Parts: sequence; structure tokens; C-alpha cells
Amino acid sequence: MHNPPVSISLSSYGADLVRQQGQGSFIDLLAAAGASRIEWREELLTTEQPAKLAAGALAKGLQSIFSSPLELWLAGKPKPNPALSLALRRAEAFGSAWLKVSLGYFTDSHDLPALADALAASPVRLLVENDQTLQGGRIEPLQRFFAATEEQALPIGMTFDIGNWQWQDQSAAVAARQLGRYVAYVHCKAVARRADGKLVAVPPAMTDLHLWEQLFKHMPAGVMRAAEYPLQDDDLLQLTAGHVATLARLGQSCREPAHA
Repeated sequence: MHNPPVSISLSSYGADLVRQQGQGSFIDLLAAAGASRIEWREELLTTEQPAKLAAGALAKGLQSIFSSPLELWLAGKPKPNPALSLALRRAEAFGSAWLKVSLGYFTDSHDLPALADALAASPVRLLVENDQTLQGGRIEPLQRFFAATEEQALPIGMTFDIGNWQWQDQSAAVAARQLGRYVAYVHCKAVARRADGKLVAVPPAMTDLHLWEQLFKHMPAGVMRAAEYPLQDDDLLQLTAGHVATLARLGQSCREPAHA
């Protein structure tokens, strides 16, 4: 049985380190650790050249996802964010098959045909994530959005960020039941509350992994998944390899093994 594709969001290694070393410096690490995909982070780019990163990932057999902080819908605007077309072109320049963005301010009056036109002009597939905001981090607007795009047969998948639901005090389990069939990418993230009350991403404990196992039952078999939590250690290769193996196992226990 083939393992599901596992990605690492480069933000996991810490903004300072990633900006200091450049995102291309992590290609060899991820490939050696057994990851099959790499998530470039637009907000952490410095002087990297898209073509060089694309070629470097391809040479190591890594596919890539381009993560942008762009909100798909701006407040009070019926058409999708005009920056979407540029973001799609940029994702393609980085060799990415997927562009991950946030939902933004979606309402029923939005212009889906305009969104369809923007997507038709690009080979990159759009992934819309639940973020940590009131407008884009709650189940209800995401349900309305994906139901509408499904009705129009738009090629859009969901990035399901397990941890982000907590910023809006929503249940990841309820979200998985309501949205699981739309999911094409899962951001795995455990969350803890610091002494000052702030929520922060943390590596998963066994209790988190058991919860995640249940969530994956509501999603397509073998769905792409990523670590998006702190990966910090003197031996980043061993640490990353361990988390890649752990994430690859999620959702596999309830699947029938493939016949030889």
C-alpha cells in the first residue's frame, strides 16, 4: 500500500531560520526525510528565485504547494480578489501544482463565473483554507462557499487546518463531518494556550494524533497532509523523518490493504 503524500510547511522551521537560510536550503532535508511535497511560504520569501526553487524541488522528486496569505474575497467586493491571477502565476513560477489561500469575505452575492475565468487561465489548482479569522475561519461560510463552487463544478479543494478552528472556538470534529468531502489537503497542527492566553501551534501529543485519526475518516482516502507546527531540534533530519512517518500513517488504519 502506498503511503499518502506528506508535505512540510516551511514555516514549521521558524520564520527567522527560514528567512536566514532561504527556502531552497530545505529541499534536500525534506527529500531525505521522506516527504513527497514541500510548501513554499510567500510571507517568508526573501531573495529566492522561483525557477531555481522549482528546479531544485523537481530534481529531488518533490512536488510543491505555494502558500499565499491572500484572501480570495475582499470585503464588499463581488468579484474575487484581483491579486488572485498574479498569485496563480507566481505559484506556477515556483513549480507548484497547488495554490493555498484563505477564504476572506464570501457572501452569496459573489461572482463565481469571474472566479471560474481566473482558474481556467491557470494549470494551478486552488486550495482554500480555514484561517484564524472570523470571516474565513468558521464552518458556515466555508460550507456555503464549497457548496456553491461544487454546484458550478469549479476545480477547488479545501485545505483543512485542524488547529485553526480553535481560534474561532469551533470544533474540528464538527468541521470534518461538514466539510470533509471537499478536503484535498490537511494542515496538521496541535494547539496550546500559553500563560498569557495566546493560542500557539505545538507538535502533536498522542491524544492529538488519536483525534486526527478520527478526523481523517471523514476525508478522501490518502488525502495529502502536512506538518504545520514547530519542528525544532539539533537533528532536523531525524525529527522531520519521524513526523513524516507519523503523518503518513494517519487515516490508514481503517483502510483495507491493497491486494497484491
